Amino acid sequence: MVSMTRPKIVVLGSFNADLVMYVDRLPAPGETISGRRFATGPGGKGSNQAVAAARLDGDVTFVGRVGIDSFANIGFELWQKEGVKSDYVSRDSARATGIASIAVEESGENIIMVALGANLAVTHGDIDAAAAVIERADVLMVQLETNLDAVEYALRAAKKAGVITILNPAPAVPLPAEMLALADFLTPNQTELQTLTGNQGLSVPDAARSLISSEKQTVVVTLGAQGAAWFRRAGQGSSSAYKVNVMDAVGAGDAFNAGLAVALAEGMELPEALAFAGAAAAVSVTRPGAAASMPYRNEVDELLQRRG
Repeated sequence: MVSMTRPKIVVLGSFNADLVMYVDRLPAPGETISGRRFATGPGGKGSNQAVAAARLDGDVTFVGRVGIDSFANIGFELWQKEGVKSDYVSRDSARATGIASIAVEESGENIIMVALGANLAVTHGDIDAAAAVIERADVLMVQLETNLDAVEYALRAAKKAGVITILNPAPAVPLPAEMLALADFLTPNQTELQTLTGNQGLSVPDAARSLISSEKQTVVVTLGAQGAAWFRRAGQGSSSAYKVNVMDAVGAGDAFNAGLAVALAEGMELPEALAFAGAAAAVSVTRPGAAASMPYRNEVDELLQRRG
C-alpha cells in the first residue's frame, strides 16, 4: 500500500559548490579548449539527492558538514528555499566547503573533479546528533562523497532502527562486504559496479549478484539510456528508460536515487518504484545544472502518465 503521508527521508552526504564549464566537446588529456559559458551553483551528491527528494514531496533532513565560507552559504540558502531541513549540517572551521569542477559537452556527457573538503570530516557525533530523526525515518540514503566510516556508522544506526537503507556507491571505491551488507538497496551504475566487484570482467547480472549477501537485499544497476536493472537472489527484472531530449546528464543519478527513496518510502513495489525513479532521472537531464535540474513531483507524475 502506498502511504498517504509525506515520506520521511534522511540523507547523509556531501554538499559541494559546482563550478560548471559548458563546452562543445570534452578536452583530451593535455588539451586546452574554450568554453561556451560558465555557471556556479549548488551541488554534491548528498545535497542533490536531498533537494530532489524534497521536490518529490519528501519530508527530508540532510546531515553533513561544510566549511565557514561563502560556498557554504549557497547550501544553506538552497536548503531553506527547497524545504530541506539542515539542522544537522555542521560547520567546520578547519576545512573548506567541498568544490566540484565540471565540464559538460553539447551531448550532455560530462567529466567531474571534486575536492571534498569538509565532507570528509563528518563525525560519529554528527550522526548521533541526528539519531532520533534517523530512527523515525522511512529511508536513509547515503553516498560515498563523505568519509566511509561515517557512512558505515549511519547505515548501522538505520539498520538497527529498521529503516530502509539505500547506498549509492558513488564515486565508487572498493567496499568491504560488511559495509555492502548494510544496504537494503545498492544502486551502482555500470562503472561503479565494476569497481565494487574488482573489474573482473563479469557480466552485469553476475557482477550484481556477487554483491548480494541476503535474500532481502536488492542491487539496482542504472544503465543510462538503457534504463535500469534490478537483481535479487530470488529474481531479476528491468525498467526501460524514457525518451527525452538530453541537455545535461549531471545529476541524473542523484535524481534517480531520490526518486527510488521517495517511492520506496511511499510503499511502492519495486517495478513501480523503478519507473518512478527513472522518470525523475529523465526529467533531470532535460535541463542544465545539478541541484537546479532536480525534478518536481508534478513533472514526474506527468511523465509517468504520458508513458501510460
